[in-house]
Amino acid sequence: MFVLELTYTAPLAAVDAVLPAHVAWLDEQYEHGVFLASGPKNPRDGGMIIAVAEDRARIERITAGDPFVTAGVCAYRVTEFAATKTAPALEPYRETLG
Repeated sequence: MFVLELTYTAPLAAVDAVLPAHVAWLDEQYEHGVFLASGPKNPRDGGMIIAVAEDRARIERITAGDPFVTAGVCAYRVTEFAATKTAPALEPYRETLG
């Protein structure tokens, strides 16, 4: 499982100009089963995404295609972790170590 932290690198007006394309990209990732949750940070200086994928390389390819990235208005920090305990709704994503 991955936590994706977006940090805006441009003024909010530039971010907002790309927001519709970013939302369409988010919808596509939800349809593919990659994203589980997402939303803006508070204060609004970026956002957070919870994602699942077979490996970090796939996540990095996906984030590179975010319109926010291609427009140069945000940077990503990708953190991978083993979800060894989850809420019941996330049980399909639970991992075991070893």
